[in-house]
Amino acid sequence: MTFSTQKEIPVTETLEFQSEARQLLQLMIHSIYSNKDVFLRELVSNASDALDKLRLETYRDKDLEADTSDLHIELETDPVARTLTVRDNGIGMTRDEVVSLIGTIAKSGTAELLAKLRETKDSAASADLIGQFGVGFYSSFMVADKVTLVTRRAGADEGVRWESAGEGTYTIEPAEDAPQGTSVVLHLKPEDTEDKLYDYASPAKVREVVKRYSDFITWPIRMAKAAPAEESDESTDGELETVNSMKALWARSASEVTEDELTEFYRHVSHDWSPPLETIRLQAEGTFEYQALLFLPSRAPFDLFMRDARRGVQLYVKRVFIMDDCEALVPEYLRFVKGVVDAQDLSLNVSREILQQDRQIELIRRRLVRKVLSTVKALEPEKYRTFWTEFGKAVKEGLVSDAGNRDSILEICSFPSTHSADEPTRLADYVARMKDGQEHIYYLTGESRQAIENSPHLEAFRAKDYEVLVLTDPIDEMWVDAVEGFEGKQFQSVAKGQLDLDEQESEHTEEFKPLLDWMTTALGDTVKEVRLSSRLTTSPACIVGDEHDLTPTLEKMYRAMGQELPPVKRILELNPTHPLVAGLRTAHTERGADDPRLTETAQLMHDMALLAEGGDLPDPAKFVKVLASRLEQAL
Repeated sequence: MTFSTQKEIPVTETLEFQSEARQLLQLMIHSIYSNKDVFLRELVSNASDALDKLRLETYRDKDLEADTSDLHIELETDPVARTLTVRDNGIGMTRDEVVSLIGTIAKSGTAELLAKLRETKDSAASADLIGQFGVGFYSSFMVADKVTLVTRRAGADEGVRWESAGEGTYTIEPAEDAPQGTSVVLHLKPEDTEDKLYDYASPAKVREVVKRYSDFITWPIRMAKAAPAEESDESTDGELETVNSMKALWARSASEVTEDELTEFYRHVSHDWSPPLETIRLQAEGTFEYQALLFLPSRAPFDLFMRDARRGVQLYVKRVFIMDDCEALVPEYLRFVKGVVDAQDLSLNVSREILQQDRQIELIRRRLVRKVLSTVKALEPEKYRTFWTEFGKAVKEGLVSDAGNRDSILEICSFPSTHSADEPTRLADYVARMKDGQEHIYYLTGESRQAIENSPHLEAFRAKDYEVLVLTDPIDEMWVDAVEGFEGKQFQSVAKGQLDLDEQESEHTEEFKPLLDWMTTALGDTVKEVRLSSRLTTSPACIVGDEHDLTPTLEKMYRAMGQELPPVKRILELNPTHPLVAGLRTAHTERGADDPRLTETAQLMHDMALLAEGGDLPDPAKFVKVLASRLEQAL
């Protein structure tokens, strides 16, 4: 496969950066970071990616005219000219790719990135954001007042030369003699005589940065061989030496890898400047061999809940990079997991479509999931709290989508409950606190903890000191219907079905039967039944659903997604001990069912119950008019 040379392009063009790119450049140029080394880590990582992509492309396209005989990264310093060059002979770029990848930040969340970079006062956090949003190339302008990039796509006849001082424009022109790959020349800012820590024209400094941040890169990183007096910053002309170990961390035993190496490798695969929360190793031997080195991040990425966010781990086959973001290896609810899987028996030409059908990939996926879930379960309390705060909402999606691992997911879930206002509870702890004879795990869903705690549905549970899970995440509306139970205890909504919490209900059934029958008919367009309640102690009424009814919140969600649903009639429950309900029964007995004021009162009682649970009135204006009239009469 060859790439045709671009035709009819002016010798040199001056183009403007996209507005977001200009703002980002200015932040890079004028911001001061305590650790500027991040720029070199990002450029070396980009070069490594380019080499990975070229090798994969040559496996897939046997006709690609590309030299793969000595793939490597080369670093060159010139203390006199104050330049640092990062060069690779990888896949390279076409002119259009240069414009789209460098002149434009073609990534969702750019506005959020800029806002966060402006707000953060923490230099480490700033570096994290640079990598996290995939804009590592721009970090070059932290140390350089001009950057020159020369690149030629493998198989193309002509290269491209790009240059910018980061002032809002860049020039681009053909480069006929460009070698395959990409060369980035940083024209470094004037030397800071007071701060020798950041002299990136010094070979010793560059070696130090490579050893610290890029030692694990699987491609050779070469520099001019150092002279015996290393501190002199002179080198032996013409001789190159490899300055990184090139040892794949996942292929080394745990005792051979330091925490610092693991942290830097995590940063390389995740673009997250924070250290990982936990490291997970996995190795399978026998008929099907693979190795995995996975990480649980210590904080959620900005795009965790964005629909177009990239997810998955890196896939290698026999140490050959195959693809980033291999979604087939990690289910969506574990999309925050980062790392590498290296399989021995897959084809090097494997595609994303083939992976989805591959039996070996499915076996790896199952074991990775089990290992991640068991690792989370075993986390020490402080780490677990961090994990659940950052990723709990995503993990709960697995209760809906992954029936095979539902029990294991439930074991690592925590939920707010009425037991504590500050600390969520794990289900095992809830079950341990259950009262004698309690058969269900009680819960209530709603938009906020405050709304749930003020709900009339909780009155009897609070009075009898039953613990209730307080579920406020949208995904909670989904999983409670999908999950059968936990440790033999079924989940029961306190706002659904008939609850047997109080014997008073049966005591009053006969005397209230005429009122209940009449109200069921009078409110027939709105409710399916009116009955006495065992869940109320102070409120006159509440609205509940049948055991298998959609909750009002879930009904709203489906309608918002454009799904047409038949109207859901719910049940109005009355508190027989409340003066308003008792008075309505007396009035109904004395005046009969034809009194329009009784019908009006019944409707008011229904609407008040609807408001108490945070529902929407079908006719707010009518409710206000009737209520105002009643208040006026009371005065």
